[in-house]
Amino acid sequence: MTISAGSIKLTTAEQAEEFLNKYDDFLFDCDGVLWAGSKLLPHVIETLDLLRSRGKRLIFVTNNSTKSRKAYTGKFAKFGIQVSEDEIFCSAYSSAVYLKDVIGFPKDKKVLIVGEKGIEEELEAAGIQYVGGTDTTLRKVDPTEEDIDALHYDPSIGAVLCGLDLKITYLKIANALLQIQHKETLFLATNIDSTFPTHGKLLPGAGTIVGTLITSSGRTPVALGKPSEAMMDCIKAKFQFNPERACMVGDRLNTDMVFGTKGGLGTLMVLTGVDKEESIQPENNPLVQPKFYADRLGVLYELLGDK
Repeated sequence: MTISAGSIKLTTAEQAEEFLNKYDDFLFDCDGVLWAGSKLLPHVIETLDLLRSRGKRLIFVTNNSTKSRKAYTGKFAKFGIQVSEDEIFCSAYSSAVYLKDVIGFPKDKKVLIVGEKGIEEELEAAGIQYVGGTDTTLRKVDPTEEDIDALHYDPSIGAVLCGLDLKITYLKIANALLQIQHKETLFLATNIDSTFPTHGKLLPGAGTIVGTLITSSGRTPVALGKPSEAMMDCIKAKFQFNPERACMVGDRLNTDMVFGTKGGLGTLMVLTGVDKEESIQPENNPLVQPKFYADRLGVLYELLGDK
């Protein structure tokens, strides 16, 4: 298979060594890179240990908003990967950083969450008031006329924050729409991914829920996950790295590779997730060319582990 000269496949120890010498900081997507659903991918732990042994800084960046950073440390631990909460940057945390530190969200306002517990935990840690989320009030799947009548605009809600919601209902969507019909209410999205890979399948992502609100409101949200510049700005502000000495590692062209490229980082695409080798070919890929790619992250250990 012929790949454009801009993308180098890591197949030799010399290539892997040259690649590692280019970067001090590595940003990793998680599902599809470190694990696939409930299965740890080959030689991931060994590769992360190799990078740490060489003094590399690791940052784990995920668009999954269903878990907070604290919850994510538990998921890493189940795979035998030891990470600290400070090394994780999930889209729920990115949203909290944006609200608190970037725009200075008013303390007397609340955020209406369309999403899961991860968003609640990150907003709570940031001292931001919220409603919705895991509240069961709007989870009825067969609403009555009385339920619809009870919906109303709430002026105390200053923002609607939408992410992946595994218990989405018509009432939740309708309630969120009533708020963002008022232009003074911010419309935010943890991410706008159309799908997400899990358990060997591609399932509907947060973007399918966000898209419903976009269609019904005519508004475009500020997206706070990959590949948004807002998320990259938050990461750069926290970790203070030199983009030219940092590399984004991921499995998706339209999120991970675009995210890294737009942020001025190097890029490594692995073929264990969404996009495959044929996707990199210029005729199939109008988005971006990764600087490097590999069959899997574990290739780095497999090529260099004994050196």
